[in-house]
Amino acid sequence: MADEQPQIYLITPQNFELSTFSTDLSRLLDSFAIACVRLRAGEDAAALSRNADALRAICHERDVPLVLETHTGLAAQHGLDGVHLTDGARSVAAARKDVPEDGIIGAFCEDSRHTGISAGEAGADYIAFGPVAPDTLAANPPVEAETLTWWSQMIEIPVVVEGGLTLELAESLAPVVDFLAFGSEIWSHGAGPDAALAAFMERLS
Repeated sequence: MADEQPQIYLITPQNFELSTFSTDLSRLLDSFAIACVRLRAGEDAAALSRNADALRAICHERDVPLVLETHTGLAAQHGLDGVHLTDGARSVAAARKDVPEDGIIGAFCEDSRHTGISAGEAGADYIAFGPVAPDTLAANPPVEAETLTWWSQMIEIPVVVEGGLTLELAESLAPVVDFLAFGSEIWSHGAGPDAALAAFMERLS
């Protein structure tokens, strides 16, 4: 069930310098309509807690939900809006017991329709598919546009697409997804995240 215009979903880097990143994120949230922010989970638990508190304040001040990757308990502890699970449907039912009724549970399902349907049946609020371009670090092949088209036509659960988005891919997939998720596509861009996201938004207008 895709809208004509997909919403924008931001994924933080796994590791970042908090003061600089906070400034960048605040500026993006003030300049663009952002539907959700996902805090990726690094290995440093203390840093993750600091980041969660700081980004929660930034996002909530602007009425933007913040979800945490993987750690359901930490998400609740720090007053975040939900959790993004990276193991398909396996943890969704357990997370649904711990996340408040109005909290968000997302499930990354690689390129599998079956896994996505299972995650939805278990209580996921959105399904994420990806990557959309070949990635030597990803174990799974790129998700096919046909899968996303089928999902938008047959399944009502919102779909997020992430991983390897280019200007051309974002434009072509926009009609069949509910959210376009940008991570390294903007944070690692030489022109800076503002210019990178503006370029994507120009293609989608």
